[in-house]
Amino acid sequence: MRLALAEARRAGDAGDVPVGAVVLDASGRVIGRGHNDRERTADPTGHAEIVALRAASSSLGTWRLTGCALVVTLEPCTMCAGAAVQARVERIVYGAADPKAGAVGSLWDVVRDRRLNHRPEVIAEVLPDECGSLLAEFFARRRVG
Repeated sequence: MRLALAEARRAGDAGDVPVGAVVLDASGRVIGRGHNDRERTADPTGHAEIVALRAASSSLGTWRLTGCALVVTLEPCTMCAGAAVQARVERIVYGAADPKAGAVGSLWDVVRDRRLNHRPEVIAEVLPDECGSLLAEFFARRRVG
């Protein structure tokens, strides 16, 4: 999670919402990293998870991320949760819950839907205060500025 937090800080420094993600292979090696990049790229899919999943897939040379873990500072939205399911990620680990848009248990629970052919394990709220404070500080600065 600390590596994902470092990615989140990079997003915040670039003026985007500070969310960061890393993908680990089965041995724990980082094979993909990313942070929110929507503002710079003008790409609505530029979420940290999507960037990290793309990097991991490129690193492995396949879209199937079987045995991999997605670690992200904020609970994934529906798009990112769906992408993790499609990529066959084994585990999703997230920091802060997202009651407004979270799709891994808070608002929706995309990844545990029994109708899907793949359901990753979920480890929720790892370092939630640290992950949440980055977001709270970012939005507080925007409201003042």
